[in-house]
Amino acid sequence: MKRILLIASAFIGVIVGAGFASGQEVLQYFTSFGMMGTLGAIITTVLFTYVGMMLVWLSSKSKTDSHKAVIHRITGTSRFGKMLGWIIDLVIIFTLFGVGVVMIAGAGSNLNQQFGLPSIVGTLLMTVLILLAGMLKVEGVVKVIGNITPCLIIFIIIISVFSFMTADTSFSQLNTLADAKSSTLPNWFVAGVNYASFNTAVGASMAIVMGGSEKNTKIAAIGGLIGGLALGLMIVLSHLAIFTQIDMVGDMEMPMLGIVNNISPVLGIIMAIVIFGMIFNTGLGMFYAFATRFTEADSRQFKVFYTLTVVIGLCLSFVGFTDLVAIFYPLIGYLGLVLILVLFYAPFKLKLGRIGYRKK
Repeated sequence: MKRILLIASAFIGVIVGAGFASGQEVLQYFTSFGMMGTLGAIITTVLFTYVGMMLVWLSSKSKTDSHKAVIHRITGTSRFGKMLGWIIDLVIIFTLFGVGVVMIAGAGSNLNQQFGLPSIVGTLLMTVLILLAGMLKVEGVVKVIGNITPCLIIFIIIISVFSFMTADTSFSQLNTLADAKSSTLPNWFVAGVNYASFNTAVGASMAIVMGGSEKNTKIAAIGGLIGGLALGLMIVLSHLAIFTQIDMVGDMEMPMLGIVNNISPVLGIIMAIVIFGMIFNTGLGMFYAFATRFTEADSRQFKVFYTLTVVIGLCLSFVGFTDLVAIFYPLIGYLGLVLILVLFYAPFKLKLGRIGYRKK
């Protein structure tokens, strides 16, 4: 059970970064569509549950630490399969680096909103932490990621209960205010699918790294399933919490942090630290998985490549957190649809015995 919960927590921790933990993703993807956004969040929950289970199980089955091997074994060796595998590989590579950049930017916004520090302070601090932690072995990285996640789950429950109990604006007014918020997505259905697709691309590579280190495929599958389900439920609760407080936090870069500050300034400080930790989780997971795609983990080449990648990410992070979430995330979501379709196809191919798994 301990290993199952560790995998589940690590899966959540990789995906829950600056955008989700701050509430900015939830606001743009779900709350901006009012109560209909709840249906989008439910769609995302269903997809997350399946994707979490399949990703970790497939990687455990193949015993690999790189997403490339798993993807190419699913897509096959035909000309079309090779091309499809190549496309998915490029989408994941692009996602890993891009989301890592967003995390560094989010760290600056987090400390700026809560403590009034210049954004450069948060971005530099996050860069240093990601660089140091990336030198750990994969088991150490999974443990670091998994141990911070429960703190966020507790905070989301507290925030949700507080928001529901203190909401004093009528439902129709809340819905009008929520609908007025801008979103680059056309409707709640596309938003729900796009969000799951985006996060599948985000979590795929590191989930495969985690699953590859778990010998028991059943434990890996259950851990991924629980992680995906819990993540979906957290999204639903976060959406409803922001919706009920939309008149107070709708214009903030980090609405969840704003809600906590309304509860207690002390809790606000703790929440800011938790969000910073979740940003660190995702940033570490993205850059680590990106580097293992091109180099062997723990090698000298890995350390050099990893360091160079994170430094480049720091330079690109100055575009701005909110703009990066609004533009970059939906784009990845559309590209990541290919990966979700392949994961739905994978069990049928496995049943037909067309995937030959072997140790790397």
